[in-house]
Amino acid sequence: MADDPRLLTPNGQIMLDRRSFLAKGGAGLGSIALAYLLGTEGVLGSTTARTGKGPIRPRIDPAAPHAPRPAHFAPRAKNVIVIFCSGALSHIDTFDYKPELIRYHDTPMPGADNLVTFQGENGNLAKSPWRFRPRGESGKMTSDLLPHLGELVDEMCFIHSLTGKTNTHGPGENLMSTGFTLDGFPSMGSWATYALGTESQSLPAFVAICDPRGVPQASGNNWGNGFLPAVYQGTPFNAERPIDNLGRPAGIDAATDRASRDLLRRLNERHLEQFPGDTELSARIASYELAARMQSTVPGVTDLSTESRETLALYGADSTDQTKAGFARNCILARRLIERGVRFVQLFNGAYAMGEGVGNWDGHRDLQNQYNKHAQILDQPAAALLKDLKRRGLLEETLVVFTTEFGRMPTFQKGASGRDHNPGGFTAWLAGAGVKRAHSYGATDPFGHKAAENICEVHDLHATILHLLGLDHERLSYYNNGIERRLTDVHGHVIHDILA
Repeated sequence: MADDPRLLTPNGQIMLDRRSFLAKGGAGLGSIALAYLLGTEGVLGSTTARTGKGPIRPRIDPAAPHAPRPAHFAPRAKNVIVIFCSGALSHIDTFDYKPELIRYHDTPMPGADNLVTFQGENGNLAKSPWRFRPRGESGKMTSDLLPHLGELVDEMCFIHSLTGKTNTHGPGENLMSTGFTLDGFPSMGSWATYALGTESQSLPAFVAICDPRGVPQASGNNWGNGFLPAVYQGTPFNAERPIDNLGRPAGIDAATDRASRDLLRRLNERHLEQFPGDTELSARIASYELAARMQSTVPGVTDLSTESRETLALYGADSTDQTKAGFARNCILARRLIERGVRFVQLFNGAYAMGEGVGNWDGHRDLQNQYNKHAQILDQPAAALLKDLKRRGLLEETLVVFTTEFGRMPTFQKGASGRDHNPGGFTAWLAGAGVKRAHSYGATDPFGHKAAENICEVHDLHATILHLLGLDHERLSYYNNGIERRLTDVHGHVIHDILA
């Protein structure tokens, strides 16, 4: 009975005929090929229904993939520094003042009986161990945990109503860095350099500066290129650790190295003359030529001996705490990269090699003691970076974004003195090019548990960053596996209320 053609649909019966099968199959394959060709040329109908406009893909010369490219419209920012606090820095112990937590300290949170979160059952509400006080001319309330950053609230634009999609660190870092919780998607720095290139042709367009203690939990996903061309992935190095595989091999002097590069360049040029359409070869040559230029420029960028004693002291690079001094040098490196035209710098504070909460902001068990140690490492250097950018005139064209993967609970975990994960509401702040100063946007509920006013997604933050770079987040796309991919997926709204 299974072979009885009467059991098939009319279309199925037609496909049993050999000529019909070949005709319809050929037409189907032709349609697939046509759709692919039209898609790669950017002439298919728009995937952005809200605007009715098609995608914008930059025109990239394979021989110069990092050459500067025009933005979609006049940008407010030329460069971006993202300060990423790995481990989920608590908003209610830093920048999100909640007097109701003081009033209801050590009582059950109303409407949240037997509350179970990431690591299990929660106890009572817990006020912050650090006092909040008004700062700056604006009187913004921030805690004594980060007093140096607190002094700069008049430069900052706070978003108090961010929400995430996961309460797990790795996916949370992925979401903040790439817009997706899963691995394999391009980071925001990759999108920015894919769209705009960079002004510096002797340094990487996108640099990831890892914490002196190690890498964040999601590691290279935070600066990966995903399905974008590999040339747009971030280059990881910091003030202590040089770029991998860049140094000249032992036993080869500078003259021999230079002669080898000259010979290789002539061979490559001859090969290109024979195969002028080989864009992969052009891109490979460009990457090797950039690496050669970096051999002479990167040591100069990472050599901080040219910095004044006053600058080193401002950042805390002279601290006897080696971790703090290392992070301070990373902050100086971030400024030096921006000075030299690097487009996007991702600066990490916190790492996971040392375990939960030991070298990161994952304060589950002993929040007060752990955070006091981490704050000493973060506070002065990060504040000095903002001050130094401003006094050198770089803040006028540089956007600084301070963020983490999600927030923390207003309760302590049952049987512990720390807070569990909370993607329901947390804080980020921006400073510099194109954003309002001394401004707060959105709010969490009275206890800081969930975003309650002007609720924002991470996609909204990404849309706003791209907008400040002069990029339309709905139209900046890359065609991959039949889908017009975006940093903001099919979501995101520019937060216009925070724009200057």
